[in-house]
Amino acid sequence: MVKQVRQERAIRTRNALIESAAALFARHGYEVVSLSTISARAGVSNGALHFHFPSKAALAEAVGVAAAQRFGRIIAGEVLPAQRGGVPERGGLPERGGLPRHEGAPVYGVSSRYEGVPERGALPRRLEAPRRWDVPRRDEAASKQSAASRQNSALQTLIDTSHALLRGLSHDAVLRAGFALGDGAGVVGRGEDLYRRWQEWVAESLARAEREGLLARGLAVRDAVTAVVGATIGFAVLGGQDGQWLSRTTLTRFWTLLLPRLATPTALEGLMASGRLPETPR
Repeated sequence: MVKQVRQERAIRTRNALIESAAALFARHGYEVVSLSTISARAGVSNGALHFHFPSKAALAEAVGVAAAQRFGRIIAGEVLPAQRGGVPERGGLPERGGLPRHEGAPVYGVSSRYEGVPERGALPRRLEAPRRWDVPRRDEAASKQSAASRQNSALQTLIDTSHALLRGLSHDAVLRAGFALGDGAGVVGRGEDLYRRWQEWVAESLARAEREGLLARGLAVRDAVTAVVGATIGFAVLGGQDGQWLSRTTLTRFWTLLLPRLATPTALEGLMASGRLPETPR
């Protein structure tokens, strides 16, 4: 019993040190953060820190491993605890309004559709009961089945995952630090490059969308990858200074702009630019 209590305490201490280091690495950078600052923020002694991590590089490696695990859960479609609502962790960048779907966000071919380019500062023009000139007439049951299939498509999964990633970056210091450490892997000497891993995952998703016949005719997959990766990574970098870049609204506007150029008219039907809400365990 005593041994179990000590093991649980050791796990809590180790996790507190990883969280503390991640928050400081993400905010100030790896080079300038000292081990004493990390231990003080975690509320543990320097001796306890060195018991778990012999060096700052070892601690950074642990942060990188934890971040890679969390990133893997995001691209696997799992919901991280910080994404289930509630209060974000200290130092996080909460999104105003939380998780509910952005009002007015397009659900192509289901409830509304946006057309044209709005004037600067104006909202996109909303057309109720859109004309389905691009989809053959079919009975209601078949239409619902087809819409459900499209909402489970590679494109919708890509949209959902991009929202989950930015949501994670806004709430989770470990994930933010993992991206920062991976980007500076040459300095730290450790850590996975999560930017490249995201690029590879996006490329795989768009290649699958092409195989599913969802991409617009004449569209080069590499151009789509460039657009999606460039925008999402740009939002992630800018979000370090201004949390609005990581907001659901910002990413929804990006997908609203891109999807009509990215997807076929048929594939566009039923796609949710604001992403589907994550399913939380009951």
